[in-house]
Amino acid sequence: MPWLEFDSLVNARDLGGTPCVDGGEIVPGRLLRSDNLQDLTEADVAQLLELGLTDVVDLRSTIEVEQEGPGPLTRVPQVTIHHLSYLPEADRKPLPEDDPGDVSSFEPERLPWVGKESSVEHDNVFAAHYLSYLKDRPENVVAALRAIAHADGATLVHCAAGKDRTGTTVALALSIAGADRDAVVADYAASSERMQLIIDRLASSETYRANLEGRPLSSHLTHPETMAAVLGWFDAEYGGVEAGLEPLGWTEADSAALRAKLRG
Repeated sequence: MPWLEFDSLVNARDLGGTPCVDGGEIVPGRLLRSDNLQDLTEADVAQLLELGLTDVVDLRSTIEVEQEGPGPLTRVPQVTIHHLSYLPEADRKPLPEDDPGDVSSFEPERLPWVGKESSVEHDNVFAAHYLSYLKDRPENVVAALRAIAHADGATLVHCAAGKDRTGTTVALALSIAGADRDAVVADYAASSERMQLIIDRLASSETYRANLEGRPLSSHLTHPETMAAVLGWFDAEYGGVEAGLEPLGWTEADSAALRAKLRG
């Protein structure tokens, strides 16, 4: 689970080397994760391409994407970007008809997670929100995992901070691939090591600044018990992650493709 160092990204790592329950490991250069890609330098883009990047799974909401504007990788033809929001957006205020590019009316406090009640009940508040992705946008959760499975090269999964939406997706993908449970939880928890850098970077953006004001660093940390609770919920309710995804349309063929991709 080596960290990747970039000019712009502060929460980037390659999931290669993650140990699996059968004694094998996740192949390097197949699944990457990071915070948002808005500030990539030319050197960063070149580094990602050297890592074999062909696909990006962007889990940010539509509001985030519109307010932040096109990132550098949108101009790289060999990279396919899959925008798959995990948050409900039915109540979004439509863009002005006379200028659909004008997003000035979308204030940071209108980010779709602000004030949102979780759709799934759980004693762990963060786990409840993560499990809500499955109820709120099941088709996008499945599509994100399929994008990883069928990418020609490496897939990079990201959201804003690269810890919640990204952490949930990566944990599901690793679990299906047969990764060791403790290693999956440890990867999720690793984002805490760089949390101050993550928050400082987000606070430099108008999109996120107001939502971060007054919140202690402790409220952003990725505690291992949170992801343990998420995966434990799958065990208790369905007997495992794969079985829990089946009602959403996930198939045995999907699992086989994902394992083949991440295990080689």
